[in-house]
Amino acid sequence: MNAPLAFIYSKRFGEFEYSYGVDHPFKILRYRLTYDLMAEYGLLSSPRIRLVDCPYAAEEALLSFHRPDYLKTLKEFSGDREPRANFFYGLGDVENPVFPGLYDWARLVCGGTLEAVRQVVDEGCRAAFNIAGGCHHAHAARASGFSYLNDAVVAIQGLVDRGLRVAYVDIDAHHGDGVQEAFYRTDRVLTISLHESGKDFFPHTGFVREMGGGGGYGYSVNVPFIAHSDDLIFEQAFSRVVLPLLGSFKPDVLVTQLGVDTLRKDPLARLELTTGSLEYAAKAFWDTGLPWVAIGGGGYDKINVARAWTLIWAIMAGIPLPDALPASFVETAAHLGASVTRLRDGPHLAHPDDFARAQ
Repeated sequence: MNAPLAFIYSKRFGEFEYSYGVDHPFKILRYRLTYDLMAEYGLLSSPRIRLVDCPYAAEEALLSFHRPDYLKTLKEFSGDREPRANFFYGLGDVENPVFPGLYDWARLVCGGTLEAVRQVVDEGCRAAFNIAGGCHHAHAARASGFSYLNDAVVAIQGLVDRGLRVAYVDIDAHHGDGVQEAFYRTDRVLTISLHESGKDFFPHTGFVREMGGGGGYGYSVNVPFIAHSDDLIFEQAFSRVVLPLLGSFKPDVLVTQLGVDTLRKDPLARLELTTGSLEYAAKAFWDTGLPWVAIGGGGYDKINVARAWTLIWAIMAGIPLPDALPASFVETAAHLGASVTRLRDGPHLAHPDDFARAQ
């Protein structure tokens, strides 16, 4: 299939214009590293690939989900040079710091996902990828989990308002609680989240019993993995739960949150997946034949993030990649304290006891 693809990016995705703080695990630099690695592999120069600038989301679109009082506070705090906090709105703590330009940053992230939707639904693209998206923890009037505006919810709500049925699949290590909450009582959106169990892991939600309410009963699906679940566990869940449900629901548009904090060396999660699982999922999403809006998500090892999203984009673009990383990227990684030479992870299986419990 030669339909165009859209990659959503902005030169503002550097480490210098916006920052959560030196000690915060969320590093905006990961987006620039991903872009640079993709460019090194020639993944952004194909004639069928559109490199689209990331716009700011209009406040009108944000109001389709977020409360006006929350947006007003977010905007006010964002313009203040002095640190501010309002814990009612989840703003100003260690998890969700307030920094200069925060509101513009959050609108930029959200605008990228809205543009990805526009490219797929209105501009004829087979798929679009906004690596900066995936802020799935934000609530209508509360920041949570490094997320201030829920780009997935705003984008999906726009699709629903146009009469489209949407399937949202979230493979981040953390449960997509904000998205589930937004569409919990509707049958127009199927939400599926594969994540580490919330029993003792943020955001402490996403249990099997959370199945939707009212007319949405059965349209919220959760597959919680215990710690140390590996590729085999993930692939079983994906093939037995995700693919049959997508086939039955028959959505008009597929939206996927592709957080890569499931990788075994991620510092904030305890799953033991490799890049093989992410390639498997990406191939499966592509093979559905559905119009596909892909957004980023978690991932707190910057080099792993760049490798993983590059592999996913290569599958979307249909461009096979060698396993050796470009020398310039190896050098950049070494400068950042990472010793890595391969694009893909080697095979890995969890300890037999861990696997048995996960199974």
